[in-house]
Amino acid sequence: MKSVLFLKSSLAMLSLTPLLLALPVQAQTPSAAVADKARPEKDVQQDSVRLPAELLAFSKVKKGDVVVDIWPGGGYWSRLFSTLVGPSGKVYAYVPAEITGFKSDPLALAKAIASEPGHGNVEATSYPAAEQPQADLYNQVDVAWTFENYHDLHDSFMKGADVNAFNQAVFKRLKPGGYYIVADHAAVAGSGLKNTEDLHRIDLATVRAEVEKAGFVFDGETSVLAVAADDHQLKIFDPAIRGKTDRFVLRFKKPSH
Repeated sequence: MKSVLFLKSSLAMLSLTPLLLALPVQAQTPSAAVADKARPEKDVQQDSVRLPAELLAFSKVKKGDVVVDIWPGGGYWSRLFSTLVGPSGKVYAYVPAEITGFKSDPLALAKAIASEPGHGNVEATSYPAAEQPQADLYNQVDVAWTFENYHDLHDSFMKGADVNAFNQAVFKRLKPGGYYIVADHAAVAGSGLKNTEDLHRIDLATVRAEVEKAGFVFDGETSVLAVAADDHQLKIFDPAIRGKTDRFVLRFKKPSH
């Protein structure tokens, strides 16, 4: 009888294994999320130039939060957020509809994250950048995050997407008191949008003006990715500067009332 009960118990555990693997691992701190041994080696190799523990702390993402990772690329930040928010949280890997036709197939990359062990709380989404959310989607998100892609919203392949409308949509989706984090490659001060397409850089002051126009309040910045030696004149992919560009990281807050 004991052997039968053991067999039934073992079979039950085997049937639950796929579900258990899909559940996010709980990490209580940004450092613990970064130290997760399940992270892909390709992600770990980027840690030295992205400083994830510092930026996760700056983002204020915490257990149980709902996070939108805007333009997730290969999923570097989506995986970290997934681990940090844990099983009670949610991560939306948002791919603007304007770029779904790229050769790299960014939407497929985003969908693949959700199928990885431990990242069952990730969901890939896609819709036009300027599309406004339905009323029932207002005030649902704790943190919206975009890393090194805000400048691209202004480029020709975005087919004239309205960046002001995009920021307004982010504002509507965020809960009162929620945060919007924008990290990007710095352009020459005062250059505005001049170098978003050729150098893939954007003026910090322009980003602040655009985001604040949507109703956000500037809440701080961190200089952990600042590089004084970058003269802001080279394309970010230039071998002389790649991985060593001067990057700003700004945090904005949706007013609580």
